[in-house]
Amino acid sequence: MRHRKIFTFMLVVSFPAHVTVTAQTKEPLKLVATIPLPGLKDGDFDHFAPDPDGHRLFLTDEENDKVDVLDTATNTRIHTIEDAKAPHAILYRKDLKKLFIVEGDASAVKVYDSETYKPLGEIKVSIDADSAAYDPATHYLYVVNGGREAHTSYSLISIVDTDASMKLRDLKIDSNRVEALVLEKSGPRLFCNITGQNAVGVFDRNKGSHLATWPLPPGDKTNVAMAFDEANHRLLVSTRNPGRLLVLNSDTGKVVAELPSVGMVDDAAYDAKYKRIYLAGDGYVDVFQQQDADHYSLLGKVQGSFRAKTGILVPELGRYYLAVPHHEGKDAEVRVYEVQP
Repeated sequence: MRHRKIFTFMLVVSFPAHVTVTAQTKEPLKLVATIPLPGLKDGDFDHFAPDPDGHRLFLTDEENDKVDVLDTATNTRIHTIEDAKAPHAILYRKDLKKLFIVEGDASAVKVYDSETYKPLGEIKVSIDADSAAYDPATHYLYVVNGGREAHTSYSLISIVDTDASMKLRDLKIDSNRVEALVLEKSGPRLFCNITGQNAVGVFDRNKGSHLATWPLPPGDKTNVAMAFDEANHRLLVSTRNPGRLLVLNSDTGKVVAELPSVGMVDDAAYDAKYKRIYLAGDGYVDVFQQQDADHYSLLGKVQGSFRAKTGILVPELGRYYLAVPHHEGKDAEVRVYEVQP
């Protein structure tokens, strides 16, 4: 009890006055299952991709060079795609029955049959291909590549036509590190974390033109994860140094809110139904509540694990999934949470 009192005091005083922690009687996420992933060594996961209708979830084992296929109905691993070369982002095209897996060390987007998991081909890009975003209207996949591993002062966003399985063109960005991408549905803009400049970049993805660069506030660095509340015109940007959630007006770039958060965040998700933001980082999943477009509070800190920074919200299932790497002799696993109203 004594230690608990001390901890509570430190938690309260560590937040600025404009940030509140919402009182509640239950956690925003309830752990309902775990999916064991034996046979993996230490090393990060990177991203999930859902197949809600097929009750599947795909997970890239970046440092194990594999892709796991999970059954969300039985909470089991049903297949592993072997010999993926540092897989990062993944796209599932239900209509084509294809998987498009961004494999950084292969300098390619690999194409697989989503039923047999057999390789069908590849689209070459530069080394260190990583983050991606998909436009369902055009069927174009936007893939970050180049930069640090390519030993260039610039990065590329390659535009891949997934219907034809071919690269169309590249957008060049004058920074050697670019991370998450999000696409506007109501217009042609593409937003990206220009991490090498501690800034957010805005592009017209139809014209390939650079519209704006929005620097982060002084002292906020290493912006990696990003989500988008398009209805409220809010970009949700997570920084690692220090751990913060920044809320930007997506029309002007103005920062309208800034809150302390868990560190080393790799995935951010916006929950339009419950007006929440989920940040998966090292040790915790931070859940923030949106009161309105300009006001946010910390709803809860859900216990995570070492480098468990890969998470996904699947709204169709009302569930949040967190990938936990192998660490200190404990097998890797995926934790399955029910979203609590």
